[in-house]
Parts: sequence; C-alpha cells; structure tokens
Amino acid sequence: MKSFAVAICAPSGTGKTTVARALTAASDDLVFSVSATTRAARAGERDGVDYHFVGRGDFEQMIAEDALLEWAEVHGELYGTPRRNLEEAERLGRRLILDIDVQGARQVKSARPDSALIFLLPPSFQAWVERLRRRGSEDEARVRRRLETARAELQAVDEFQYVVVNDRLEEAVARLGAIVAAEGQRLTREDPDLLELRRDLEAALARALA
Repeated sequence: MKSFAVAICAPSGTGKTTVARALTAASDDLVFSVSATTRAARAGERDGVDYHFVGRGDFEQMIAEDALLEWAEVHGELYGTPRRNLEEAERLGRRLILDIDVQGARQVKSARPDSALIFLLPPSFQAWVERLRRRGSEDEARVRRRLETARAELQAVDEFQYVVVNDRLEEAVARLGAIVAAEGQRLTREDPDLLELRRDLEAALARALA
C-alpha cells in the first residue's frame, strides 16, 4: 500500500481533532500525526499523545535543523509536524493523518505534492461558536480572535481538494474515510502492487490474444 499524507484543516472549534482521531481509530492503515507545540497543555491533554509540548527554544531549534515538515505561528503559539512522523508512517506503509492549519497544509502540499488536503466546515455559525465556548478555555476575546483568524482560513477553501461538513461525527468520519480510500487508488501514486497487477494483466492479455 502506497503511503501518503492527508491534511485535515478547519477553523478552530470545528472539531477537526476529534474527527481526525476517530478516522485513525477506525483503520489500522491510518496513523495520527502528533504535532509539536509551544502552547500549554489543556486539561486532560497528555504529552506525546495529544501534542508534543515543547519550549519555544526547543521548537526554534527544530526549525533551524529542518526537522519539521511544516510549522506555523497561530494565536501567538508555534505548531508544527515533525518530519519523523511521515518517515515512520512510510516505513510502516500507513497513511499519515495531519490535524493542521491552512498555513501548514500549504507547506505540506509544497513539500509533498502527493498529499491530500481536506477542509472541514462547521454545520452553521451558531453551532460553531457554541463549540468554541463549550471548551471552557476560551474567553470572549479569544473567541473573537479565533473567529477573525477563521475569516482568512475560509478564504483558502478553494485551495483544498475536498470539503466536508462536520455535522454528525459518524457521517463526517465516513466521508473522510471514503476520500482517503479513493485517494489511495489514484494512478499517480504509483502503488507498486497496483502497477504489478496491471503489468500481469497486460502480459496475460498479450498471451491470450496472441
């Protein structure tokens, strides 16, 4: 099976992390990419599971060493994908699911043109803002700042290959799973198993029609 990266992006509060986690849990062929960040852990978050929580100096060193596939500064904090995440997924023959922002998706697509980009939308403005406020970690000033960032992110939707609405979790995960499965069948990925099967079929046809 050909390995590739799938970047899932969405405005803050749309539920992309929940969707990405559920998607990877549903298939042994997928692995969730744990990002590095300089922000503090929220209640219940675990280092190495939800994020790799690092100091700003350590993160900047990772940038200097080109150890990040992508990185960006969002709301004053640094976020990035360690290159080793994709390398390990390729070693295992799995597809890497990235939960990243628009800036990061652009960098991933530039570095790996075979990546698939999916944009997740909330079902409505009201539901979206309610999700943000239910977090409990967002005061009104932070909610407004995230909405301002989202305005620019929504303008980038046309850069993505797929758009999925996250209304019901199970349905959103099913749609994303279908997209990933279809992406795996693209001829441009040059899956060695598919190429071998194609050659075998062509050879068999040549013999049968000789």
